[in-house]
Amino acid sequence: MSADTWSSGAKYEAYVGRWSRLVAREFILWLAIPTARRWLDVGCGTGALTQTILNIAEPDAVTGVDPSEGFLAHARATITDPRARFLVGDAQAAAIESESVDAVVSGLALNFVPDTARAAAEMARVTRPEGTVAVYVWDYAGEMQFMRYFWDAAAAVDLNARELDEGPRFPICHPDALERLFSAAGLRDVTTRAIDIATTFRDFDDYWTPFLGGQGAAPSYLMRLDEQQQAAIRERLRATAPAAPDGSISLVARVWAARGSR
Repeated sequence: MSADTWSSGAKYEAYVGRWSRLVAREFILWLAIPTARRWLDVGCGTGALTQTILNIAEPDAVTGVDPSEGFLAHARATITDPRARFLVGDAQAAAIESESVDAVVSGLALNFVPDTARAAAEMARVTRPEGTVAVYVWDYAGEMQFMRYFWDAAAAVDLNARELDEGPRFPICHPDALERLFSAAGLRDVTTRAIDIATTFRDFDDYWTPFLGGQGAAPSYLMRLDEQQQAAIRERLRATAPAAPDGSISLVARVWAARGSR
């Protein structure tokens, strides 16, 4: 199975980043972390969650860590707030001092970490006593609808698509699995919830074009196909995506969120 691609911040923003920002606001409001705290954003990507923390949580400082130089370049170029800094790093071995931050968060990244248990343990390690660890991940197997429609269309055209479908690939993206993961990492008072946002596309092209950017699992898969296969998936998706009379496509995107105390 080929690796997913994560390098172009602008193309990722068009595909997922614009929707992640809507989720991030609800997520941060749910956490209700007191002001003037130190935050760590694990797998910060293009900075959607980091920017939301800066906008509404009134932090003392936020450190974003991500393995993608391309995504970090985008984050540094678009987020100039002096309270923020961005570092290349691995969620499984964070170069962060133990018990040094008040809140550790991760948005849409945990399922892409090879060893999620190790990542959860690292997030707990760097969190101060009584601090908060929290994550959110797409509900790939259920109500992350614009990706779900894509993979269902791809599977109808290409049997090999099934092994790349994020639904079965990422069983961690379920509230029960997240709760078990957090509890195993020694976190207390673990709670989970769904956060739903509306993803509205003005027409089919607005929906389809971001899949051609090559960033993330579905676009990476699509770019490895020949033109005939791509066209077959496009037309299958055009036929199955629920378009309104004006051509717009309105779908739901759900994440599963989890939080726990150190």
